[in-house]
Amino acid sequence: MLDFIKENFALSILIIYLIIISILSVIICIYDKVISKKNDVRLRIPEKTLLILSALGGSVAMYICMHIIRHKTKHFKFMVGIPIIIIIQVIIIFLLFHFNIL
Repeated sequence: MLDFIKENFALSILIIYLIIISILSVIICIYDKVISKKNDVRLRIPEKTLLILSALGGSVAMYICMHIIRHKTKHFKFMVGIPIIIIIQVIIIFLLFHFNIL
């Protein structure tokens, strides 16, 4: 295990980062859903923040969470925007592997 981490340090950091940003995205999505039920607009998470978290790497977790808890599923920018972000992220990761950056 330690050899893998030493040999693939950048990949290990990327995986840890994606796990952390995914957990954070899910927590914030669930929080926003709970607050939306209470109708307290002051405490809501701005849609821009949710999309930024997706763009920063939490897109897959955010998309799955949104469907499970039925949050923002009627919003076009989330149902189309997040899958587009996922596609862009997959392309970036593919290119990083293809050019031996990871």
